[in-house]
Amino acid sequence: MSNSFIHAPHAIEVTAKTKTGTVKRRRLLMMAAILPLVGWRLQHNAEAAPLRWEGMALGAPASLVLYHGGDTQRAQAALTATLAEVSRMEAMFSLFRADSWLSTLNRAGRVDNAPPEFIELLRTALDMAELSHGLFDPSVQPLWSLYYDHFVVGGNTQPPTADKVAAAKALVGWHGVQISGASVTLAHPGMGLTLNSVGQGYITDRCVAVLRAHGFSQMLVDMGEPRAMAAKPDGSAWQIGLADPRDPSRSLHTLSLLDQAVATSGGYGTILDAAGLYTHLINPLTGRTAPAYESVSVVAPTATQANALSTPLTLIPSSDVSARLALLRTQPGCRAICINDAGQVSELS
Repeated sequence: MSNSFIHAPHAIEVTAKTKTGTVKRRRLLMMAAILPLVGWRLQHNAEAAPLRWEGMALGAPASLVLYHGGDTQRAQAALTATLAEVSRMEAMFSLFRADSWLSTLNRAGRVDNAPPEFIELLRTALDMAELSHGLFDPSVQPLWSLYYDHFVVGGNTQPPTADKVAAAKALVGWHGVQISGASVTLAHPGMGLTLNSVGQGYITDRCVAVLRAHGFSQMLVDMGEPRAMAAKPDGSAWQIGLADPRDPSRSLHTLSLLDQAVATSGGYGTILDAAGLYTHLINPLTGRTAPAYESVSVVAPTATQANALSTPLTLIPSSDVSARLALLRTQPGCRAICINDAGQVSELS
C-alpha cells in the first residue's frame, strides 16, 4: 500500500466513553499507513520524498502530501502559510472554539462585520439547502444537540421523546438565516448553525489555493475531505479507498483521482447510541437520523462541492435513484459512489 492511498476510516478513531458505551467519531476518509497522530510532524528525509504533514482541522484528523522537487525550504514556507490559513478558517467555522464567528452567531443570534469567507461559505450552504429542498440545512444544529445531549451526555438508551424532537425541529429552518452584507441574523432564539458538512471541504480548497500560490501543483490535501492535484512525479494518479460501512477497516472500492476531490458521508461515522440506531446524519425535514451502514461518496472538481453534496445524497433513500440523480446533476462534473448496507457498490453520474 502506498503512502498516497487514502483509506476510509482505518485504525484511528476518537472515542468518548458514556454510560451507554462508546461513541465513535470516525474520519470517513483518512490517510493509510501514516504514523500515529501526535500533534504534527514533517518528513522530508530525501530530496525525492514529499513533504508530509499530519494534524487536526475542525476537530478531525487532517493531512497533506506535497511534492516539492527537493526545495524543502520553500515547501516548509508554504506549509507554514497553509497552517496559518487553517487556523484562520477555524477561527470562523469551529464549533469547538467559543470565540469563533460561528459560535458567536449561535450564542448571540447575530454577527456583524463577518469575514468575507464566512459569508461565502454560509451562502454556499444556503444554496445547497435550496437545491436539496432542505435535506441539507446548516440550521440542523438544535437537532444534533438534542441527540448528542440525550445519548452521549445523558447516557439514555431509549430515543428522545417525540415532543422533544418536535421542539428541536421547530428551531430548524434555513429560511431563518438572513444575510445582509457582512451581517448574519438568526430569525429565532435557540436557532444554531453547523457548517461541518461543508466546512472541511472548504478549508481543503483554501489550503490548495495557498499551496498553489506558492508555486506547487502536485499535492494531496485532506482537511477532512481530500483533494488531489496533478499527478504524482511518476505520472500516476492518487488512489483513494472507500470504506465498507459494515467494517470501516477495509476498502470496498478504489478511486483514481487527478485534479478532483472526494467526500464521503455515512451514518457509521458517528453512532450515537449503543444499539447503533441513531447517527450523526440527521434529516432536517423529519428529525430522524440516517442509517448506520450506508454511505455516499461524491467525486467533484472541488472539495467544497463534494462535501456539500455527500450529506443530502446520503439522506435521500437509496431506493430513490431518480431523486439522487436530480440533486447530483445540479453540480456539473460530479459523480457519486453509493454503498448500501449489504456492501453493494453502485455509481451515479
